[in-house]
Amino acid sequence: MSLEYRYLGQTGLLVSRLCFGSLTMAPMQANLSVQEGGRLLEAAFAMGVNFVDTAETYDNYGHIRWALERGWSQRVHVATKSYAVTAAEMQQSLERALRELGRDYIDIFLLHEQESSLTLRGHADALDYLARAKERGLVRAVGISTHHVAGVRAGALHPQVDVIHPLINRPGWGIVDGTVEDMLAAIEFAASLGKGLYGMKALAGGHLYHDPATALQFVLALPELAAIAVGMQNEAELTANLLHFTGQAVPQELAAKLKRQQRNLSIADWCIGCGNCVAACPSQALMIVQGRASVDLSRCVFCGYCSRACPDFCLKVI
Repeated sequence: MSLEYRYLGQTGLLVSRLCFGSLTMAPMQANLSVQEGGRLLEAAFAMGVNFVDTAETYDNYGHIRWALERGWSQRVHVATKSYAVTAAEMQQSLERALRELGRDYIDIFLLHEQESSLTLRGHADALDYLARAKERGLVRAVGISTHHVAGVRAGALHPQVDVIHPLINRPGWGIVDGTVEDMLAAIEFAASLGKGLYGMKALAGGHLYHDPATALQFVLALPELAAIAVGMQNEAELTANLLHFTGQAVPQELAAKLKRQQRNLSIADWCIGCGNCVAACPSQALMIVQGRASVDLSRCVFCGYCSRACPDFCLKVI
């Protein structure tokens, strides 16, 4: 298998088109042990994947460090994210990432889940801190992640944003403020301004597992995307994704095994309807119905952010 590599905008970072999306191994989802997750990452690195996406809230820096320390630290690019608003909060986030990943710098540091120019303005102090950290060599590139068309366009116009990590998939599931055509136009606009882009939720969190080849071909055909982050939590998923990204057919036996692993959002009977999950859902897929949480599966992308917000551990991606 020979993966393709592309430069991420004007960052100078050459990344594999398959980016290891590490959310699925984190406590919010598969909850792999540090060693289990680390071994899976190391296997991906050995097969040519040199780009891993994480976030402070995923609580899996230890998994990534386990793999990096086995000879991959200087060969793999790490992107992480923070919800920090102030400079002091962002300093804490950066210092934690450096410490827990065991690195002297972070390749890409993103503001997590930006929605528009208004939210970017609200996070200006945190973004300014990242820009100063970039000048000091602690960060190589600065950017945002977003589920919003307006977020992509705002990032495209912001001089401190080098990288944009947008939600994009063939039917447009999870795009909060527009259609897939709107998002594609925004991505093209951002690329025309020299921004580096790598996509997320190409499989809509698992909704498109019935035909992953078509779903992945759609995003791989977008020239503006240097890479696509795909969540993986076992060797079967890693193998299948490597085959998809290198233009090879997935054996029927492996494809059938993966279809049996389709994800769902479980909501426990003891939910009291506090609403924390509703506020935390970036896709606006949750609501309170008759005193308990309910999910609109046509909007849910199984990110698991709701589970982290629940004080009673009622929600889990399974």
